[in-house]
Parts: sequence; structure tokens; C-alpha cells
Amino acid sequence: MAGKDKTNLKKIITALVLLALSFGIFWFVQRLFMPKYQVGVIEGSFTEEYYKEKVPHDVLIFGDCDAYENFSPIKMYEEYGISAYIRGSGEQYIWQSYYLLKDALRTETPKVVVVSIHNMQNEPPKRKEAYNRMTLDGMRWSKDKVDAINASMTEGETFASYVFPILRYHDRWNQLTKTDFKHVFSKDITSHNGYYMRCDVDPQTFLPKPIPRISYKFDDYSMYYLDQIRLLCEEKGITLLLVRAPIEYRWHKQWDTTVEEYAAKYGLTYINFNNYSEEMGIDMSTDTYDGGQHLNIYGAEKLSVFFGKYLMDNYGLTDYRTVPEVAKEYEKDVAFYNWMRDDQLAEIEKYGELRSYGANAIEK
Repeated sequence: MAGKDKTNLKKIITALVLLALSFGIFWFVQRLFMPKYQVGVIEGSFTEEYYKEKVPHDVLIFGDCDAYENFSPIKMYEEYGISAYIRGSGEQYIWQSYYLLKDALRTETPKVVVVSIHNMQNEPPKRKEAYNRMTLDGMRWSKDKVDAINASMTEGETFASYVFPILRYHDRWNQLTKTDFKHVFSKDITSHNGYYMRCDVDPQTFLPKPIPRISYKFDDYSMYYLDQIRLLCEEKGITLLLVRAPIEYRWHKQWDTTVEEYAAKYGLTYINFNNYSEEMGIDMSTDTYDGGQHLNIYGAEKLSVFFGKYLMDNYGLTDYRTVPEVAKEYEKDVAFYNWMRDDQLAEIEKYGELRSYGANAIEK
């Protein structure tokens, strides 16, 4: 009897070891095949980088490239001591902004939530799986992530492929690079409190006219989620600001009217920074890296100094430069910010362009 018990125990242990080994191999292969977003298109890293934060934030900013390419939280900290973070991602849809906000409120309650209304133009039929993945894959699992996936999935996507990303990325086996192997277990920080830094200059030489529309009202789906953001902020006692960066590229001014009317109806503040471009000193011959579609670091810092002053003057934010434990963490952030700026400038001086940064970056 004792011999049988030992045999059965060995079988059970062997089965458990094989199961654990199989799970480990599955997990490793899945991690290996998933895009790392460490070189080139790094925007897919932004969602998960937020979870590495060790300090509280008085200001959280949500939106697409209009948010993460045009505002510099580190500059706002340097100038005013504001602790801010951009929870942005590539073509982040407004319903995703809502669930990312809910996700953030699980661990902190900011004084001000800033929503870039640029993503209100993205109607549900226009959503793309690639952008869903860049926003959603990096979210920690919770009911908010489940709801975000269900609200975002395009036709042909399955919930199972978000639970087990290998179902989506299994065909990347012939696209793997050394970056995939290097970052199986960990990733480097690519943003600066969610800000995407670019130090190169490509001046705006013309302003393309946006394609006329039959209606300039935002679709019901987007308006529903803007309402949900507003109601959530009211429930939590958070000030909600609606903003648009000083970018006119392919933007309909009628959309501004729609947002202005919404803000007036609910007693919100809408800041269209295009109205303050001259005051900020924005110059699209020097302050953009892609012909006027987004600001570079020079434009982003001008905007951030202006916006930071407005925030400090109106919302009683904490100057975290006077809070030692927070200031200590920000010293590291500022050092990283300055290092990347200097590294980009060195590349530009050496090659006349960026080679390690941007969508077409060359893998080292």
C-alpha cells in the first residue's frame, strides 16, 4: 500500500511539474511574440508605463496624440512643481479614455482631469484593431479592462485574443528581433510621464483644408462616453477640463463650437489653446517636428509653461518640489528627460536627423 501511495504521489508531482513547465513555456512564448513597442512605434508602451509610477498626481491627462505629443509634465514640474501624468495612447478613443480614467481612480484621485477632445472625431466605424491593442494590451486586468475591450473591439476581434494575446500575435515568429528577446521579461521606460519627446524640427509650410462633412456633431457613442467622464468626475469631486492643443492640422472649427456648447451646458471649461498661440510664442516654423501635425519639445514646453501657470493659478495644486519623497522621484524623471533631449540633439547634430527615435527608428 505504501508503495502504491509513493507511486501515485510521484505521478501527481510529475503531472504538476509538467503542467507548470507547459504553462511557463506558453507564457514565455506569448510574451516573446507580443510587440514590445520599445523601438519605432513606442506608443504601445505608454499604457503600462503608468503602473510604474511611485508618486501621486494632481493632474491626469487623457487622449490621443493631441495629448501625449503636445504636453510635457516634466516641464510643468520643473516650472511649478505640478505632478501630472498623461495617460495617452495612439489614437486613443474617448471610450478608452473613460475606462483608463476609471482604472486610474482605483489607486489615486487627481484634483484635475484633462481630456483632449481631439479624439472625439474618431467615430466607432473608424476604429482600428492596431490602436485598440496599443491602448488595451498594456492595461492591468480588472473589470475596467474587460469593459474597455468590449467597448472597443472591431468586427473580427475576439475577447479571447485579449486574454491570450498569442492568438493574435502567433504569426510574428518570422518578425522577431533582438528587441523582442531582450524585453521578454521587462521593458524600458519610453515616455516622460506619458509625454512622447521629439527634438527634431520639420516646419509647417502649408495648412491642408479638412474634408467637409455633412454634420459637425460628434457621434452618439462618443458623446455618451464624454458624458460618462463628466459624471464620473462629478461623483469623485474632480475638476474636468476639456482642451485642444494649438494644432490646426485637418481640424474643423465647427467642432470647437460643438465642444463650447457642451461645456457651457454643463459648466465646464474648454481651453482651445489655438486662441493663445501668439501669447505662448508658438511658431510652427520651429515648434513642430512633422509639418504642423504635432509639437516638438520646443512647442510642447511653451504650451506646458502656459498651461501649468493656469493650473496653479486656478486649482490650488501642490508644489511637489517642496515634498521631499516626491521631489526625489522627480529628480530621476528630470534627469531622464534631460538625457533623452541631449541624446536626440546629439543625433540630429551628427546625422542631420533622428535615427534612434521616431516611427522609423533603426534598431541598435
